[in-house]
Amino acid sequence: MIRITDILDKVTETHPDADVDIIDRAYIFSARVHDGQMRLSGEPYLSHPLEVAGILADMKLDAVSIAAGLLHDVIEDTHATEEEIGEIFGHDVLHIVSGVTKLSKLPFNSAQAREAESIRKMLLAMADDIRVILIKLADRLHNMRTLQYHKSEAKKKKIAKETLDIYAPIAARLGIYWIKNELENQSFQFLNPEAYEEIHRRVDKDKEDRENYVETVKQYIQMKLDENNLKADVSGRYKHFYSIHQKMLKQNLPFEEVYDIIAFRIILGTIPQCYEALGLMHSLWRPIAKKFKDYIGMPKPNMYQSLHTTVIGPFGERIEIQIRTHDMDKVAKSGIAAHWSYKEGKVIDDNVSKTFAWVQNLVENQEAFRDPNEFMENVRIDLFPDEVYVFTPQGDIKSLPKGATPVDFAYLIHSEVGAQCVGAKVNGRMVPLKYELQTGEIVEVVTSKGHHPSKDWLNFVKTVKARSRIRQWIKTQEKERSISLGREMCEKAFRKYRLNFNTLIKSEEMNNVVEAFGFKQTDDLIASVGYGKITPLQIIRKLTPKEEVEDTDSLLNKVVTKVDKKKEKGGVMVKGVDDVLVRFGKCCQPVPGDPIIGYITRGYGVTIHRATCVNALKMNPERQIEVEWNQDTTETYPVKILIRSLDRVGLLADVAANITKNGANILSANTETKENHTVDSYFSLSVHGTEHLTRVVESLKQVKQVLEVKRLG
Repeated sequence: MIRITDILDKVTETHPDADVDIIDRAYIFSARVHDGQMRLSGEPYLSHPLEVAGILADMKLDAVSIAAGLLHDVIEDTHATEEEIGEIFGHDVLHIVSGVTKLSKLPFNSAQAREAESIRKMLLAMADDIRVILIKLADRLHNMRTLQYHKSEAKKKKIAKETLDIYAPIAARLGIYWIKNELENQSFQFLNPEAYEEIHRRVDKDKEDRENYVETVKQYIQMKLDENNLKADVSGRYKHFYSIHQKMLKQNLPFEEVYDIIAFRIILGTIPQCYEALGLMHSLWRPIAKKFKDYIGMPKPNMYQSLHTTVIGPFGERIEIQIRTHDMDKVAKSGIAAHWSYKEGKVIDDNVSKTFAWVQNLVENQEAFRDPNEFMENVRIDLFPDEVYVFTPQGDIKSLPKGATPVDFAYLIHSEVGAQCVGAKVNGRMVPLKYELQTGEIVEVVTSKGHHPSKDWLNFVKTVKARSRIRQWIKTQEKERSISLGREMCEKAFRKYRLNFNTLIKSEEMNNVVEAFGFKQTDDLIASVGYGKITPLQIIRKLTPKEEVEDTDSLLNKVVTKVDKKKEKGGVMVKGVDDVLVRFGKCCQPVPGDPIIGYITRGYGVTIHRATCVNALKMNPERQIEVEWNQDTTETYPVKILIRSLDRVGLLADVAANITKNGANILSANTETKENHTVDSYFSLSVHGTEHLTRVVESLKQVKQVLEVKRLG
């Protein structure tokens, strides 16, 4: 267990003027309130906040952050109160400790919603005060170091997966790579212990030889730098196990064939010296094409700067070389923490706000993503960006995720630029809007006033901002069109029953109807009619007194009766909605027995698709509605099949006879004879359901010289 004196030594070394008194007081308070509590490892609980504080000191954080690290569990796990913390340690410490505590108290219905909301809260906390997430990372790192003491294997795997999916990427995004690497390695050890042990064994097998190789190459690099009057610190290391494992998976290689698992780092005084050293390395060993990255000229969004190159080193071994200045190395080790300082509670380093643009972006757009799956998809896009760097025509550098398009670039510049984007030039030539941008390209957006986003853009845009803005516009447009269509449908229906819709819409009775359907505004009710979610008839029913309807044999009564009777016979029931028009998707032709989903279609009620239908999966999930087959239906349904067979006389007659024998009706037929003497026969049949269709298909397979029978759609 680390001692408080060790922590104080680290702090004073980094911050000679630090207020160590607040750290001392936090240690004493934490020791008192955690007294008697034990960890699963058998150590006193105090060991955990001490280790967390030690990690924060390694990050070179200020005294307030380290005091908060010592206190991060006291509100949740002891009798200490927020008022007590605020009174003794001040507002800043209380603010951070409360932020960390809130991340632990998240009750939700589903695992999916819980994960999404946890991340949502974490992002909000990050945007409010970065120190909250830095403490959370330190907390998670120490918990991973002691994860073996958990008795439940399932619990270990769950924590490890969450760490790998969320915490390690956040550490990378903040530029704290040593924490990212350790979190990945620790998670890898628990999630795939066999693969971890195998890589560990193989690395250890020739450890001595490789260590000798690293030392020899390191000394050679140092000698060559000295000969060229380049004063530098040179170090060599193995890449961590998880990184090796990922390389093996991505390249489908055995361990023996994985190259560049050894990396060397050269640290110099100035930027010109970095480029000079790069030239020297390339003169010594042949560089590998497309394995050079200039993060000095184009820094990563987390402020990481370095030159990366891979060369064919001594004895034909591939080695990676990183070259950077001492200041850059400081940032590479500490990430955002290296630039993080406070004055009266405000950030004074301008670089930090740029670094945090992705957090702010997610926080700004998070309201647009109500669906947990959608929100998590967009978070992962931003946590695993694999950036490309492009230039504006003015020479400004912009960072985008790999695979980003000119539309993403346009929205990055401004939402209006994105909305009005009609084309793009890359390096002076026109490119399609779905063109994937590459590092170093100059991008110019062509706009047109009055132009609007296209729904098709959602198929290729990569950034959260572009997705959310496009979806917002589509929702607005759909609602406007639905209101217009809904109003037209209501006016027409109301006239049939001698009712004036435009007069009734302003009445108190209509306000009651709006509330009865669970809407806040009349426009929302009318839009639902346009979507097909509610029918004008349902509104008329709510508006018309029951006794009036029952006393007269009116057209309304007849219509209602007809609708009810039709509903009883219908093959599909829409949950929670009565009297809604139902039609079946022609693309997939569902039949009873198929898993189905319903999609609200403007003006056409609900369209039924098979759950596996490709077209349905592309539709807006907000327009999805639960549907189920009516078990009592006696209707038949169209379905398309393909029969592939060898060509022979009488084949079509035998197939048709077989279909009829099994009780199916042929709606249409078409045949194509191929050059290889095979015949593709396309039939549209009417069947009662999947069981009936299976009987027909299995029977057709027995017909002489039939090779294959399959359902289409």
